[in-house]
Amino acid sequence: MNESTEIIQELLQAIGVDTAYRTSSLTLLEKGESRYLRDFKLNFTSTLTSAHLDNRECALLGLSTAINNTNEPLIGYYTKYAEEQGATAADIAEAVGCASLLASNNIFYRFRHFTQKEKYTQIPARIRMQLMMKPVTGKEFFELMSLAISAVNGCEMCVNAHEDSLIKLGATEERIFDAVRIASLVTATGKVIF
Repeated sequence: MNESTEIIQELLQAIGVDTAYRTSSLTLLEKGESRYLRDFKLNFTSTLTSAHLDNRECALLGLSTAINNTNEPLIGYYTKYAEEQGATAADIAEAVGCASLLASNNIFYRFRHFTQKEKYTQIPARIRMQLMMKPVTGKEFFELMSLAISAVNGCEMCVNAHEDSLIKLGATEERIFDAVRIASLVTATGKVIF
């Protein structure tokens, strides 16, 4: 067994996927004995901890991102990891709800931003957002998940609005940066394991 296969098997085992599992992307990396596999594994592992977020928060950010990206293996992994880190069923449901709500918001507000027509800003959105009003994970953390999902979905207007809210709520830029970093690495993992 070569080093690439060992790295892949270790990562799959950690995620809780059969070590024989392969996607076409994973097969190509393995076949080419890509040096990227070491980075890939380390990048995935770095989604689990942060100097600015606790492990529960890292897990919920990972889960919300995996839900947003409809990645079943990672949804399973981050759900289990969140539970191990003390996340409640309500916390987990909120991470799922955040991903769903932000999917609609990101599309809607990108449309408004792209068109830049005053008329569209005057028409009520008619999108229910009660989840944002009293989140069980707390306003600051819900805003952090919202920012991370908005960054993944490429909504400039939402990214700016959530980042502004977070600063006003007292979040540090390091905390904000780490949330987006985690979301970006979960998304990168999902390009190979899906």
